[in-house]
Amino acid sequence: MAPLATAYSGPPKLTIDRVFTEWRVDVPMLVLIGALAAWYLLSARKVRRLGGQWGIGRTFTFCVLGLGFWVIATMSWIGVYFSALFYARATQTVLLVLVSPLFLMMGKPITLLIEAQPALGSRVAKAIRSRVAKVVTFPAITTLLLIAVPMTMYFTSWYTAAFNSGTVRELTYLILMVPGGVFFWTLLRVDPVPKQYPYGVAMWITAAEVIGDAFFGIAIIADQTILAAQHYHAVGYPFGPSLATSQVLGGGIIWILGDAVGLPFLAVQLIQMMREDKVEAAAIDAELDARDAARDAARAAQQAASATAATEASDDGSLPEYDAMNPETEGADDDDRPWWESDPRITNRYNRA
Repeated sequence: MAPLATAYSGPPKLTIDRVFTEWRVDVPMLVLIGALAAWYLLSARKVRRLGGQWGIGRTFTFCVLGLGFWVIATMSWIGVYFSALFYARATQTVLLVLVSPLFLMMGKPITLLIEAQPALGSRVAKAIRSRVAKVVTFPAITTLLLIAVPMTMYFTSWYTAAFNSGTVRELTYLILMVPGGVFFWTLLRVDPVPKQYPYGVAMWITAAEVIGDAFFGIAIIADQTILAAQHYHAVGYPFGPSLATSQVLGGGIIWILGDAVGLPFLAVQLIQMMREDKVEAAAIDAELDARDAARDAARAAQQAASATAATEASDDGSLPEYDAMNPETEGADDDDRPWWESDPRITNRYNRA
């Protein structure tokens, strides 16, 4: 391994204290995040002013958790050390690809847009139902992009380009968040989606994402070369683990932290599927009960009609007509007995005998 550079001018040694105290302002991200927070809060207020309901939980999820993890990924110690430590960049990747998009989509931003700005929302809803949207959000495509985009960044020159250009860095942040946003949007189904796939399909897709994260992390750990070695040698971070160890730590973070997000999400999918099955079972039971009630009512009406006919026939001394070709007239009792077995004029004769 080439010796580390002696002239180091980067951030100080990372310690537990600096994990909480080292921050830097990323102006483009700060402006964008602030604008999104303002839009969400004002839109939620407008919906409530118009008489709608918008829970505080959704607002907390979007603004505090979703945007909060976005801030942490770009402006906390992770943003400070992301160009000096491989595992800091790996942590940033997981937060931008999986964690922040998950909470942002749980905040139902599309529903909020549709309710707060009906004119714009109608066009958005129409675009969501388009054929293009259905193709782009096909589960196999969204899952592939969720793994392929960050892998492409790590194993190409794109990885180091973000260190050398502020524009590339900011665009990289946004590009990494897009696949995760689309993935969780289509699988959570709390917002309108182009197509609702069964929860069984969603579970398989989520399981594939968990496996993909593991493969991605293991590929980094197993790589015998130092990714972006020239850059990290030039930085010459003189503290902490070696470059090889930092790369192993980064691969482990992508693997373990990615699965830490994917596995609970898989459990959520299972719970949602069980709830959906319960609702469907209740609907089927209600339909069967309605059919049974209708059948019982028809039998009761048939019994009443038979009794009336028998009474009239008894009065005039004639037997009621029996349609042998109509099984519904065979009887109205639950055991479908022939009419003569329940005709009082005949059964009374045998009883007197």
